[in-house]
Amino acid sequence: MRGKEKILITGGAGFIGSHLADALIKEGHKVNVIDDLSTGSMENVAGLMDNENFSFTHGTIMDELTMEKLAEWADTIYHLAAAVGVKYVLDNPLKSMEVNVKGTEIVLELAARNRKKVLLASTSEVYGKNTSSVFTETADIVLGATKTTRWSYACAKALDEFLGLAYAREKALPVVIVRFFNTVGPRQTGRYGMVIPRFVSNALFDLPIPVHGDGKQTRSFTYVGDVVRGIMGLVNDPKAVGEVFNIGNPEGITIEDLAIKIKKMTGSRSDIVKIPYAQAYGEGFEDMRYRVPDISKIHELTGFAPRISLDEILERVIEFARASMLVGTGKK
Repeated sequence: MRGKEKILITGGAGFIGSHLADALIKEGHKVNVIDDLSTGSMENVAGLMDNENFSFTHGTIMDELTMEKLAEWADTIYHLAAAVGVKYVLDNPLKSMEVNVKGTEIVLELAARNRKKVLLASTSEVYGKNTSSVFTETADIVLGATKTTRWSYACAKALDEFLGLAYAREKALPVVIVRFFNTVGPRQTGRYGMVIPRFVSNALFDLPIPVHGDGKQTRSFTYVGDVVRGIMGLVNDPKAVGEVFNIGNPEGITIEDLAIKIKKMTGSRSDIVKIPYAQAYGEGFEDMRYRVPDISKIHELTGFAPRISLDEILERVIEFARASMLVGTGKK
């Protein structure tokens, strides 16, 4: 982006979208957010509502008339709207696929028609059951059987990427695709299966911390501020157009060790309880042992690297959760 621009963020009242809106407003851009609030929250953008450079549209990306007006207005579109979280996808498979596929097609078609640049948010879920310990952008996609609902999300987001790249090739749409690896930080909710806010909340209330499976599955966690900085850097770099980038933290941790760390940092009396996948998600659920990114591609292009360590991330999430608890009880 050059100079001050008009930015549309789909899903902008969500966790990542609201932090992105904060950063763009801080740089002086005009920001319009559209969100249906199915997983986003007005609380996330409450601090922006009185800013003259910010506007909010309560609506869905499935509404083509509304989206056409917003796409015409914008210079750049950050397409973050999606059904997110394993639990939400399992509970709402049809809506998830409709929003993730048809909604993305609407955004891409309107962007192409109006010649607008698009940042398309994808996910590390697209790697599926690939057994690599570190994932590069060219790694194979290995999905499970169609009877296993969990893979519908990965399939839908992979199709989003195919659509984005097809629009780039056939209609010269300037699109950049990013695959997020477990973005975390304040404002994230544990309602839809997000592990860190769920662990922190349970730990603060001395409730059992539920670790699914044997807890040896490895994940990496990236601070939302680092992710926002990374995607803004990609949008600003013409060489990123037509490319796919991992964005995450190359340092992994097992979920069991994460639970232990959170219990220690909160001083919790919680028990760490291992829950079979079948009990948590139903029979036939499949998980991946490793999900850690290779970020050399984005680093070589933009210099991106995470700045906030896992311990600092957890400190910020714990502080935010404690403050939210005090607000909920009317205490300060």
